[in-house]
Amino acid sequence: MAYEWITDALDETWTSIDTLLRPLPATSYDALTPCPGWSVKDVLSHLVGFEMMLRGAPVPEFRGEWPDHVHNPVGEFNEAFVQARRGEPGLAVLDEFRQQRALSLAALRALSDEEWEKVGWSPEGERPYHRFQETRVVDSWIHLQDIRDALLAPEDDHGPGEEIVVNRFEAALPYIVGKKMKAGEGTMIQVNLSGRLARTTFITVTDGRAVPSVSSSATPSLEVTTPVALFWRRAAGRISAEAFLSASANDMRGDRALATSFADALAIMI
Repeated sequence: MAYEWITDALDETWTSIDTLLRPLPATSYDALTPCPGWSVKDVLSHLVGFEMMLRGAPVPEFRGEWPDHVHNPVGEFNEAFVQARRGEPGLAVLDEFRQQRALSLAALRALSDEEWEKVGWSPEGERPYHRFQETRVVDSWIHLQDIRDALLAPEDDHGPGEEIVVNRFEAALPYIVGKKMKAGEGTMIQVNLSGRLARTTFITVTDGRAVPSVSSSATPSLEVTTPVALFWRRAAGRISAEAFLSASANDMRGDRALATSFADALAIMI
């Protein structure tokens, strides 16, 4: 099956969420996550609603004013599904999540190679379906960590979900340096990730474009050494630029203004 690794990553991530929450008391669902305004139950409601929407379910009518953290149409339909389940018990939402994920996984495993390659709507714009579903892994895996943070139950969720997240954020580094930072010609930023998925990436601005490479003999304008967990947390917007810059586990060498600009630009999740 084409892109079986994406389906497996979703299955593993969604199973981890269910396994984590299933034995917990009802009050656990009210714990606040790093997502502004969202509890553990709200995160579950978002995951349920998104899968339902992908299969054609109507978006519930939202009542009242949009919260400050809603900035775009994707945020609006996410918030509508969340609001619609605010009165439901957490376990009921978890049961619904189990049902919806089973339907989604079955649908993914039934796709043809051509359907995986078909270009269509995604939150990032028109993308091949496999890219869209890879984004679902990123969103779901990070929400698993949001739930763990809310419950003070951290754990190393290694596996395909983590690898997809880190690879996706690493691949965004040229966009971060070139488009968001607007780094000047000749700027080179070396990013060293430490931990299980350690790697080093060089991003150099050449002829107005930020170009990645895996090696360089030149002295970087900025060298950033950071644990994988801090890297993805900042890229996902789960910690502030200030927290990233001041983290004792990080080492920034070179232009301090460039380091501040990098930390600011690193958050890329919508």
